[in-house]
Amino acid sequence: MHLPNAIWTAQNGFCSREIALEKPPPPSNFYVMSGLDSIAKLLDTSELPELGPGPRQGILPEAALNRKLDEALRQTKLPAGNEQLIRALVLLWHDHLDAAHSIAQSVENAEGSVVHGIMHRREPDYGNAKYWFRRVGKHPALRELASRVTPLLDTKSNPALREELLPRGEWDPFAFIDACERAASQPASDPLQRFLRKIQRAET
Repeated sequence: MHLPNAIWTAQNGFCSREIALEKPPPPSNFYVMSGLDSIAKLLDTSELPELGPGPRQGILPEAALNRKLDEALRQTKLPAGNEQLIRALVLLWHDHLDAAHSIAQSVENAEGSVVHGIMHRREPDYGNAKYWFRRVGKHPALRELASRVTPLLDTKSNPALREELLPRGEWDPFAFIDACERAASQPASDPLQRFLRKIQRAET
């Protein structure tokens, strides 16, 4: 999601380490970066999330995950709304859909609708997922997602899927829901399943 200082920023934060070696940031910034690094490490699981609800092996129990998130988020000093959305996305990553859903329901804005839509797509409740993405509208998160997904959808190896998911270079969350629904009946080893899971990773 395209949130100021949110999970995408957590990944971008690793790019700042070279600068940090040249000019150490103030202590407060150090703790912010430590918190963001800690959040990013929570996404370093042995397997990517499934298209469906899971659970898969290698995830953290909800209580343990929340404790780690509490500590990491205390260091980031992010706005409360952003903290909630980050928590929901990390809970989703670890297959705790009900907990993520409870948070998404409490965030009544477009960003909350994105998380809500992802959760229902994985549930799977494809119609409900589309309802929530309709509420998102033309959001900067979708433009950012298009830029992340474009390199994955090589025009030579996946021309049809690229045209489906990125018409005119714009990310189509509804087409992605349809693709996930088509792949849902296939085994986890299916190439399309595995590829869509890589694309799904770009949402976090």
